[in-house]
Amino acid sequence: MTMLSERVSQSAFDGSRLRVVLLLDLQDGAQQRFLTAYEHMRNQVASVPGHLSDQLCQSIENPSQWLITSEWESAPPFLAWVNSEEHVETVRPLHDCVLDTRSLRFSVLRETSGVHAPQAAAQHAGGLQPSPRVGDGVVRHALTFTVKPGSEQTVAKILSGYTSPEAQVDDTTRLRRTTLFMHGNRVVRTVEVQGDLLAALRHVARQPEIRAVEEAINPYLEQDRNLDDPQSARLFFTRAALPAVHHLAPPGEQNAETERHALLYPAKPGCGMALARLLAGQDEAAADSTGCPVDSSTVFQRDDIVVRLVDVRGPLDADPSAVMGAHGLRKSAVLAKLLDTEALGLDESLSDEKAMTRLLESSQMRLITDRRAR
Repeated sequence: MTMLSERVSQSAFDGSRLRVVLLLDLQDGAQQRFLTAYEHMRNQVASVPGHLSDQLCQSIENPSQWLITSEWESAPPFLAWVNSEEHVETVRPLHDCVLDTRSLRFSVLRETSGVHAPQAAAQHAGGLQPSPRVGDGVVRHALTFTVKPGSEQTVAKILSGYTSPEAQVDDTTRLRRTTLFMHGNRVVRTVEVQGDLLAALRHVARQPEIRAVEEAINPYLEQDRNLDDPQSARLFFTRAALPAVHHLAPPGEQNAETERHALLYPAKPGCGMALARLLAGQDEAAADSTGCPVDSSTVFQRDDIVVRLVDVRGPLDADPSAVMGAHGLRKSAVLAKLLDTEALGLDESLSDEKAMTRLLESSQMRLITDRRAR
């Protein structure tokens, strides 16, 4: 049996404070515009629930390099803010001033306060990450978007027929796996990157075969975009981002006997984060169960869209409750309250295994392509 502490794990739901670091390289002559944009953003974010503080810093070595740090009570309120349309509009003037940005997010594990700052130490007591998590050097991310109804088969054909880009990005970054699913007219593309996610995404975007695929599906997208316009492309991919909020897997190489599946959980309005938290807790609880067919699980969430990527041993429908992440009648009832079952063509009752089987069938996304680097 694998101890839970030994498992590869990441989570936005451990209750610890969050430190966000945003690195920026400014355009020449854009400092005043940038400061004006920052003041507007600072005033907006100050009123966001869960926000504690932020700092604006300028490099003492290169005045064009800037740093914005912010601290949050925990990850969920930050994710709710950063994934909102309000945030997209708030940071738009800031992005017009920068050549490059990079965002990093950290849970606070330990902290030391100086002897002359007892008040600050008392103010921030608690809210620390309980213990170090075990990593595997892999960053998991997803994108989701919708296509025009009636174009699903055409889009699926385009997205399954491209030539894979070169997996090796640089000396430290490598594409490991890209898996693409569809559910109705919703597309979900999950990626696994060893190393730097941003470097990998930029590498992929520059490949001519990928650019050709993106151009080919443009006419079928419900949200218009122009890949030749940096702002249009940035807005599209910002809105399409589907961050991983929880991941749990056994240590070592992936079990060769498992199959990868994606499950779509449309949440009721305003319930997306609570639904993702429920699934994360259920995966944690089932991690040491020898009979659980789920070998590893990743929960992605943005607004009321929740997607759970699972590697399953054996038939998917052998244990529907375990595969759906709803163990027992009580948890199934909670899931039913958070889930927009009407969007899946179901009623709200998940009171027996037959109902869970129907939910599994309705939630399962269709695999379009699954590509692994050698």
